[in-house]
Formats: sequence, C-alpha cells, structure tokens
Amino acid sequence: MSRTWKKRFFHVPAFVRTGGEDSLPLLTIWVENNVISAAFSSDGARIVSGSWDNSVRVWDASTGAELKRLDGHFESVQSVAFSNDGTHIVSGSDDKSVRVWNASTGEELKKLDGHSDSVHSVAFSRKGTCIVSGSWDNSVRVWNASTGAELRKLDGHSDRIQSVAFSNDGTHIVSGSRDKSVRVWNASTGAELRRLDGHSGWVHSVAFSSDGTRIVSGSDDKSVRVWNASTGAEMWSLGGHYGWVHSGAVGARVVSDSDNKSVRDVSTGTELRRTRRPNGHSESVCSVAFSSDGTRIVSGSYDKSVRVWDASTGAELKRLDGHTNWVHSVASSSGGTRIVSGSRDKSVRLWDVSTGTELRVMNGHSGSVCSVAFSGDDTRIVSGSWDNSVRVWNASTGAELRVMNGHTESVRSVAFSSDGIRIVSGSDDKSVRVWDVSSKTEPIGSNNYSFWPFMRYESRGAQAGVELKRLDGHSKSVHSVAFSRDDARIVSGSDDKTVRVWDASTGAELMILDGHSESVHSVAFSNDDTRIVSGSGDKSVRVWDVATGAELRRLNGHSDRVRSVAFSSDGTRVVSGSLDKSVRVWDVVAPINAWELSSHGSWLISPQPHNQRLMWMPQEVVKILNLPYNLLNISSEPSADVQITESRIGPAWVACYTP
Repeated sequence: MSRTWKKRFFHVPAFVRTGGEDSLPLLTIWVENNVISAAFSSDGARIVSGSWDNSVRVWDASTGAELKRLDGHFESVQSVAFSNDGTHIVSGSDDKSVRVWNASTGEELKKLDGHSDSVHSVAFSRKGTCIVSGSWDNSVRVWNASTGAELRKLDGHSDRIQSVAFSNDGTHIVSGSRDKSVRVWNASTGAELRRLDGHSGWVHSVAFSSDGTRIVSGSDDKSVRVWNASTGAEMWSLGGHYGWVHSGAVGARVVSDSDNKSVRDVSTGTELRRTRRPNGHSESVCSVAFSSDGTRIVSGSYDKSVRVWDASTGAELKRLDGHTNWVHSVASSSGGTRIVSGSRDKSVRLWDVSTGTELRVMNGHSGSVCSVAFSGDDTRIVSGSWDNSVRVWNASTGAELRVMNGHTESVRSVAFSSDGIRIVSGSDDKSVRVWDVSSKTEPIGSNNYSFWPFMRYESRGAQAGVELKRLDGHSKSVHSVAFSRDDARIVSGSDDKTVRVWDASTGAELMILDGHSESVHSVAFSNDDTRIVSGSGDKSVRVWDVATGAELRRLNGHSDRVRSVAFSSDGTRVVSGSLDKSVRVWDVVAPINAWELSSHGSWLISPQPHNQRLMWMPQEVVKILNLPYNLLNISSEPSADVQITESRIGPAWVACYTP
C-alpha cells in the first residue's frame, strides 16, 4: 500500500496509539490453534505458518486470506520455511518427518524420513537444492531437496537441536542446541568446523548474517550473542531481555524476541530500540483513588501490587510490593503523603508515597480485607473484612482502636464521615450500618505498641463501636458505601443492581437510582455533593444527578466489570478500575457532543438525537478504541484514539480528498 496516500486525503480520521506496546501489527491473522512457526516468502507476498493443529497454511500477506492448507503431518508442525524462489515449502514436525510441498498447489512432493524424534527446525539452502533439519534426536541432517535423499548426518551435539540455518552461500550450516552450544559445520562434508561456547542456557535460535561473517544466537540465559563466523570469537553479548530469548535475526542490526523485544546495532552492541514493558497491572484492578490534589492515581490489583500513576500522563510513579495476595482496596490520605491498602492476605498496610516504603502492617482481621479508608484528618484508618468486622486503627502507631461487630456476613465497604465521628459499612448481609466512633479513648493494652514504623503491630483489647443506624432496603449484597461531603447523605451500591441514597441522620431511603443491568460494585459522591458516580458489572461507569436522580452520563469503554470508581477533588474527572486490568480517567464535565458507538458497535454515530452514521470500523479496531471523554487509559493492552475534529466524514465524506 502506498505510504503517500495521506498527502491527498487530508481530512480522513486520524488514529493515535495510546496504550500497550510501542507498535501495532499491520495485519492480524487468526488461526484456530497455536501457531508455532511462521515465515515470509522472499517477495513478502505470502506467509507460511505451522501449528499445533498439525497443519501448514499459506496466507496472503496483504489481506490475511488463507490461500492453501497443507495437510499431511499427524502431529504438531514445529518449523516452516519457503524456498528462496517461493515455489516450495519445507516443514518439520513432531511426527519426526520433514515434508516438502508445492507452494502453489499445496501438493506434498516429498516426505523425508530419518529422524527418530521431533523435528524442530528446517531451512532451504539459498539455491533451493538442499534442506537442513535439526531434531530432538540430537542430530542435524542435510537432504537433497529434489530427490529427498539424505546426504549427510551431522553428529556432535549432546542434546536436542532447537535451530538450524544455512549461510547465504550454502557452504556452512549453523546449529543451536539444548547442550548450550552453537556449532558451525561444513555443508559439503558435514565436518564440524567450530564450537561456540558461552551461553549458560539452551540455545533456541541461530542465524547467519547475509554476508556470512557473523552468527547470532538467542538463549534461555536471556542473552543474544553475536559471533565471528570465521574464528568463533564472541563479538558481543547483548543482555537486556528479562525473559528467555526464543528467536533472533541479524543484518546491520539484530532483532531478538523474548518477553520484550529489542533491536541492537551489530557493530557496537548498542540497544537501538526496545518495546517497553506493557504499562499497567497484569491482573484485574480492584480499587482506584485520586490523590487529594488530583495529580496522582493509586490503584490496587489482583497482581498483589499497589501502584501510583501520574494522572495526566499515565506514567507509573511507584510500585508498592509487599502484599502476598490480591489487593482489594486502596485509599490516599488527604495530605497526599500516605497510602493505605487492604488485601486478601488479611493485612492492612500503610505506605509512604514519596519513597514507596512500607511504614507498617496492621494485623488483626481473620479474613480478607475488602475495604480501607482514612479519616478526614488522616489520624485513623478504618477497614472492613470477610471476618464480618469493622476495625479502626491509629494511623501513626498502627494500634487497633476499635472493633465493630454486628454484620452477620462479610463487610464489603467502609468509609468515614467527613467529621470523623461516624463510619458507614456495607455488607453481604444486605444491610448498610452507621457506627459512632466519636470517643477519643485509647485502646486497652496500648503499651503493646510496636517500634514504629519498622515493626509489625498486633493489638489486643480494642474498644467496641456503637451501632447508630441499620439501613435496610437492598435485596442483595452491598458492595460499596460512602458519605456525602456534608455528611447529610449516604450512597450505597448493591448486587441488586441499584444505587440508593439515604438520609444519614434518620436512615430514611431518599432515592433509588436504576439503570445498571448488573451488580453495582462501587459508588462515590463528588466533592460538591451534586453528583454520584457508580461502576458496575455491566462494564459501564455512570454519573447521576443527586437532586433529581437523573442519569447524566454513561461512560463505556471497559471490556469487563468495573470494580472501583472515584471523583477527582475538583469534580472534573472520574477514575475507574476494572477486571479488564485497566485504569481509566474520564472527563465528566465536557459538553456531550462527541461521537458515539452504535448499538451493535461497528459505526461511529453523531450524538443524539441525530444518530447519523459517520464512519464504519472493523471489530478489531472497536475492541481497542478509546471512547469519547476517556482522557487516559492505563493498561497493558493496546488502545487507540480516533480524532475526527478536522475530518470530513458522514455526508461530507467526498471532501476527504484534496486533488
């Protein structure tokens, strides 16, 4: 496809990459089973692949259309390659055979038997007259590509062969093995010319440079090594991978494949480019919160980590490790200097934001800690647990101040009133309860304090709290509760799919907000108490008017349940965390005049009431597309924005082209 087409099409929509790894694929070909090996034809027009489903397939490299399916192997196909002229394909399989195919017709031309174990690597010589194969029988074999006759067997490796390749002139063969060595052979005589030692793990991939002067190898030892092909001297050891290196190729630069990917200059060994580690949690995000000044976001995840992010750029500022199980809840202190987290490991942990240091661990709960929160003055922490209790802790010493028992099932959510006098809790027992914690009495046994902040503290003899109100109305588990800023109201979200607003003084139910089609997992008031935000199992984030109960906004984009939501202190943004492993930031004050996705999710449409079709997009694009008002997507998965402000789409599409 011409790369200059945009010069004539100034007004087409622009797609901007905003997440995941550094580069998006030009083409994705979906195959029914795991693909083990793939290779281009020399002209780049076709791709051949080998799979666990025992098949060899040929694809159009421009469209992804399947051109041929080559069946014959009866076990997984481990390696495939085109001949240089593109007329033939060779494949190696766990069925111990090497097979040669007509690339145009798909006809099997030859079956080369001789190996006594799986064939893991095959390649043609540049002229196409010979084939080399490497096997788990520890041997390298050379075959006549026309007759299928075995020309020679190269013995020397003491363990399985993982990779083989010809030099461009066909005079040499290189092999890599699980015996940790790279070996160079004379292709005509089969003589071993040299053994290249240096790797401390299995060698998975080997290749010659195009001029035959260098060899590259990749290994389980996480290194890529470049060797002088004539002398066997190691020229460079290119470290930097944080996973096993499975594949490599060499020219003026070396590209290597691992859990990350890097490109290096062969002459200097300098890393030219590395695809960065994915930015985001590796498991579901259970809890999110803004810092009081709105500049940072804190999140907790099933990956056991607490992370701090720049709220504008999405850059990871800190990763707080210490929990030994899922992190269910996080909260930021009003002063912004500390973070508290609660985990399935039954602990409550306090962290220093600037250093990432764990200040103390508060033990006492006998079940998972589902929810944590600071008091408004940051002097106390409240936690709710699967052990049915609500506990209050001294934030400075870690001492347990109170234990409130009353709920008959797990406590899912807790929060302080702004004045710190009351706590609200929500439980699997379907109730919302309000507790008086106004007493300033220190706990019995206060001389049990630890050597703060370096020692863990377990208290004994904490006081009980007084239950002021029990708010009944939900018909299923209550997942989230919060006080309004003025402490006059309480909001709750439940498995019964409703958001409910209560009078905090009388306990009267003021309002039921219906709209979510699945459980409501999280609720919060804006700081000015005019709006409520909710996150649900229906994957949506919704904003409601407190005065009328009207749904003001519905923010779609998450691909799995939304577990946590929160307003920024100025009320302009909402942060959400989801089981889809992402943290998203939304603009909740911008005028609602942007495009939307149609109900079936393939068309961009203009806002209601017009609903005019603007542009069609394939589902592959829709899946990674950030919807309007999504300011930031912190995720390990790829995402993209579409910019249509200056485009000419819909009825004006003809204006896209400029002669």
